[in-house]
Amino acid sequence: MRNIIFGFLVIFCAFLSCKTDDDDVQRIDQILNIYMKNGAGRDLLNNKAGATYFTYSMNDVNGVADLAPVSTSLRATADSTLFIEYIAGARRIGLDTLDPDNKTYHSVITVSLIKRLNNSILDTINDKLEVQYRMTPNVFEVSKVYYNDTLRFTKQDGAPNVVTIVK
Repeated sequence: MRNIIFGFLVIFCAFLSCKTDDDDVQRIDQILNIYMKNGAGRDLLNNKAGATYFTYSMNDVNGVADLAPVSTSLRATADSTLFIEYIAGARRIGLDTLDPDNKTYHSVITVSLIKRLNNSILDTINDKLEVQYRMTPNVFEVSKVYYNDTLRFTKQDGAPNVVTIVK
């Protein structure tokens, strides 16, 4: 009888030790929406309109190989405006990792935009996208985005990660 009571006591203690607190969960916010527009506000990713990019590709500069494609998808808003959805596929390199409670990482990506000049001639534009991340015990999030070394986005609490590139 003592063994049964002792067994229940051990199982009960093990059950209590498995209880977790939701405050210890780290929030992850790393989805980035990239819009490309011209000076007049026209969508440059919609290839049905003239003078736009008909395709694009993204390559991880810090990848393990020279050709390290970054996975993205082309999405549309309700009004058919297209944007590139990037969900953290590039390798992150530590910039400031000394403070364990506030680390900074970044990914560098080459964005190749291909525009059709006429039926047989293509123009390829290679740009640089740098995404900086901030990691604390509570959050891992996109903190800043640079496009061709120009700051285009700084994270605001609760706001979505939306970058608009005017070309």
